[in-house]
Amino acid sequence: MHNRLILPAIIKMRYLSAGESHGPALVGIIEGLPAGLEIEEDYINQQLSRRQGGYGRGGRMAIEKDRLKILSGVRFGKTTAAPLTLEIENKDWANWQKIMSVKPQDKTSEKRISSPRPGHADLAGGMKYLHRDLRDVLERASARETAMRVAVGSIASLLLKHFHIESAGYVIAVGDIAISTINRNLKAREIKEKTAGSLLYCTDAEAEKLMLEKIDRAIKSGDTLGGVFEIVVDGIPPGLGSHVHWDRRLDGRLAGALMSIPGIKGVEIGLGFRAAESSGSLIHDTFLWDEQKKISRSSNHAGGLEGGITNGEPLILRAAMKPIPTLRKALPSIDLATGKERNAAVERSDICAIAAASVVGEAVTAWEIARAFLEKFPGDTMIELEQAYQNYMVLVQRYLKNKMNI
Repeated sequence: MHNRLILPAIIKMRYLSAGESHGPALVGIIEGLPAGLEIEEDYINQQLSRRQGGYGRGGRMAIEKDRLKILSGVRFGKTTAAPLTLEIENKDWANWQKIMSVKPQDKTSEKRISSPRPGHADLAGGMKYLHRDLRDVLERASARETAMRVAVGSIASLLLKHFHIESAGYVIAVGDIAISTINRNLKAREIKEKTAGSLLYCTDAEAEKLMLEKIDRAIKSGDTLGGVFEIVVDGIPPGLGSHVHWDRRLDGRLAGALMSIPGIKGVEIGLGFRAAESSGSLIHDTFLWDEQKKISRSSNHAGGLEGGITNGEPLILRAAMKPIPTLRKALPSIDLATGKERNAAVERSDICAIAAASVVGEAVTAWEIARAFLEKFPGDTMIELEQAYQNYMVLVQRYLKNKMNI
């Protein structure tokens, strides 16, 4: 029986199968895309490859080489407005069949998981669904499902790119090592250029050296590390989202999307928590007239969002990822089968996945922005979208130049 996640919006996406061994493939369906959007499969596969990269990844990345297969909704490279069906093969699925064939009552099997890992969904999921073999929890809770989210987020990015909206995710910290301020506040395109050859998708080469050394020490000691990534979105128009209803506030939707990534424990927008340490006179972005006699802002401490609505400034988001809960040097636990103290289960896992998380973060951000974009500019075809978008931007320019009689 397939689990489904349906996102109620102009475009929605469904996961039909996910988890490391719950099926031979990940399948996603996107509904509501306008006809005529050009789909670049090479770009999507590139993003899937980036998700599998990053220094500190585990052994599964050597097995899976994710490639997208489009099953419906595209003809001659463009969307037809029919549901877009995507598939990513689980190549490691065959290797797990013997493991998954173990029955819960077989307490003697080494393949049965009964010692929950601290920090993982193992015990919480086991209590919720009364699973005796925690493998039923850990497989579904696996971050493997984020491969499909990267695929659908990449398609959202293609839609946004058509309107000159560009996003980039990059690592700003691993553990207690952070990049310098001079390597922050960059445009999305600059971030992509600086991170192109980076092992950690980082813009600061000096800081990255220290990060790599820290990861190497964690590998030797059997430990794991977390970090922080930042997402920057340029070219985003004002007016996406809404202040009218709480569940339409774009900041809440973006925060929820980022927090849904496995391992994410905190999200910031703009100044984030630092805004609470200062006074209003210092942190709010004051208005002024620019050279074109148009209202602009003195800064972007709000991170591109005010009142749950985009304000035309670059969108800036950050997310903090905890260390991976699977440690090679296992933490103390309790064996639920015997009631005795025992070390936690050890599964094949990453040491540090913050680089991969930044790719997933970029994807889910693009997805939420695309949803909001199509709510603001509905249309069955790309031509209709373009007209609606251009008409609105003309109105905004007139409004900011005080040339409207309202």
